[in-house]
Amino acid sequence: MAAVARYLFVFFVHLGGLGQLLLGILDSSFLFMPLGNDLLMIVLSVRKHGWMLYYAGMATAGSVLGCLVTDLLVRKHGEEGLQKFMSARRLGYVKKKVTRSAGWALTMASLMPPPFPFTPFVAASAALQYPRKKLLMVIAVTRMIRFAGVGFLAVHFGGRILQWGRSPYVQFAIIGLIVLCVVGSIISVISWIKRSKSKIAA
Repeated sequence: MAAVARYLFVFFVHLGGLGQLLLGILDSSFLFMPLGNDLLMIVLSVRKHGWMLYYAGMATAGSVLGCLVTDLLVRKHGEEGLQKFMSARRLGYVKKKVTRSAGWALTMASLMPPPFPFTPFVAASAALQYPRKKLLMVIAVTRMIRFAGVGFLAVHFGGRILQWGRSPYVQFAIIGLIVLCVVGSIISVISWIKRSKSKIAA
């Protein structure tokens, strides 16, 4: 699993901006990718300082596209369909926050790092019929701020980051995070399929 995880990360790094786009789509849909885009943003920005804003833009575009996919899947089914994509406990928490102020909830979810949930807030906003254009605009602005901020820090502290990256402990932690992403994504998809089947059976 560790070897597969290392290969996947290297694969996305070699793709450059396209890797940011693809990972952004996955991260903002129903897969589990905590810090995936941020980690890739750091590595790419350290390698090519002048391309930092390009990488941030590609990561943002991927995130917006991923959110659009989520929106298209959830919006037409409304609140009832939302139950297919998350547990009742999480649904109650997210619905409460979104009902109070969807725009503010989306902003905070977009800017906050894991374990703060992101996709559930997007799904809940779509299910509760928050305007699609506003949803995507909030995501675009806040995600660009987040990724550009991460890129700026990577460029500014690039030398130190490279030193840390050579540490076997850091490399082990990165591989562990990627393994967590792969396992978490599998669990997420399986849970989604089970909830979908149970709703159909009911």
